[in-house]
Amino acid sequence: MSDSTITPVFVRLKLSLLRNGLRQSGGRKAAYIASAVFALLFAALQLIGLIALRGHAHVESLVVLVAAVLGLGWAVMPLFFPSGDETLDPTRLVMLPLRPRPLVRALLTASLVGIGPLFTLCLLIGSVVAVARGGAAFAVGVVAVVLALLVCVALARAVAAANVRLLTSRKGRDLAVLSGLVIAIGAQIVNFGAQRLGASGLGELDPAADVLQWVPPASAISAVHAVGEGSYGLAAAQLALTAGALAALLAVWSRHLTRLMTSPDGSTLPAAESAARERTSTGLGRLLPSGRTGTVMERSLRYVWRDPKTKAAWVTSLAIGLIVPVFNAWQGTGSVYFACFAAGMLGIQMYNQFGQDTSAFWMVAMTISSTRDAYVELRARALALLLITLPYATLVTVVTTAMLGDWKRLPEALGLSFALLGAMLATGAWTSARFPYSIPQEGYKNVAPGQTGLAWISIFGGMIAAAVLCAPVIALTIWLNVSAEGEDWTWLLLPVGTAYAAALTAVGLRLAAPQTARRLPEILTAVSKG
Repeated sequence: MSDSTITPVFVRLKLSLLRNGLRQSGGRKAAYIASAVFALLFAALQLIGLIALRGHAHVESLVVLVAAVLGLGWAVMPLFFPSGDETLDPTRLVMLPLRPRPLVRALLTASLVGIGPLFTLCLLIGSVVAVARGGAAFAVGVVAVVLALLVCVALARAVAAANVRLLTSRKGRDLAVLSGLVIAIGAQIVNFGAQRLGASGLGELDPAADVLQWVPPASAISAVHAVGEGSYGLAAAQLALTAGALAALLAVWSRHLTRLMTSPDGSTLPAAESAARERTSTGLGRLLPSGRTGTVMERSLRYVWRDPKTKAAWVTSLAIGLIVPVFNAWQGTGSVYFACFAAGMLGIQMYNQFGQDTSAFWMVAMTISSTRDAYVELRARALALLLITLPYATLVTVVTTAMLGDWKRLPEALGLSFALLGAMLATGAWTSARFPYSIPQEGYKNVAPGQTGLAWISIFGGMIAAAVLCAPVIALTIWLNVSAEGEDWTWLLLPVGTAYAAALTAVGLRLAAPQTARRLPEILTAVSKG
């Protein structure tokens, strides 16, 4: 195969991968089409919005920030979504007689095929139209759009090539669980920024834009504005900076491709050594109780650390449980009671305890021969969860209270958080035995086909029941706050909420244990379907 024919072959290969992926199932095709329509509709709305801002005094700051965010998104995409594009893994091409430079050119061209590049192109075109003034600016805008788009794609490819050994390993794929954290934090930052911009205007972006205008690919869009202002030297420098960044990224990408094509893969050796060290380590076990309780607790904690699906659920819950109260307190619109969100998000982890074991639950089922065994199993799982949730809920409550300066309400906020956590542990234990469902290990689904109804009943039904169980503590809190003499006694809500949570948890475990022992065959069948 000659170098001149590589590029069209790779473009056809990318199109074939997309087409064959859609042929696997009707659900995948529907999901892809729906996501494509949503992404393109959003891009079209952004394009119209940017064009509508044409002539605004501070629109340059906005488009520079948009271009910088696009570049950041392309840089982190391979790290958080390594399985999103099969062509991001160049090790699949090691057996082909291809030279690095033609291969880089072919892969770069093939990378321009897809929803992501089209979405980026729409935003870049809208940014250029928003700031371009005069024919020269529009002419430079064409070059700027091409350079910015190529920088984004080359950045993603260079990052993927530099980390491909990590991304294709088990621990590397676990990086995807951080996407929930990034999305949660990003959503709150965008919300906070939108509120600030709505109150102060786009002028708030000027200081950031003054710095980002020299960071590719934002520098290319800033060059278009500079031409419209008559600053041709500044525009030339910014375009040259973008072109230089593109050349540097292509060189880095080519060097990593050469290394991947010619060096052996020894990435599994350190992993094997690390696994051997972990197997000989008993540090965690020494800190836990002896007997079955300690064994179950250690197993549950190791699931949190090692199982990708369990880790993803925990990371997301920890992040959202902190972000919601803290960001609301930061904006001055929060309340100490928002800290209960942390206990609520972490309490969800008690639901579907046996489904988290998937088909491995049969080994647990073999050790349960009585109600007592089932009770110890559930109690140990609840204790493992409390090792994380109890200090974390306390920390979030204290931080939220400190940010609001409302220390008087700290005891009642903690009491409510503990009562909610105890109620969710109780209902979670019972629904785990009564409405178990399977969690598929492959893909992004958290419920096996045909078990969606069970999941809804287990989680949302249990959450409603937990809210009802918390009603006495909530009613006591309201009464003490509205009563003229009750404000001096609100500190009692901390011991009352703690004792109530402990009682709820104990009763819930006692009720769930006989259900678990009696329904072991049904539970095993339900959690093994995935």
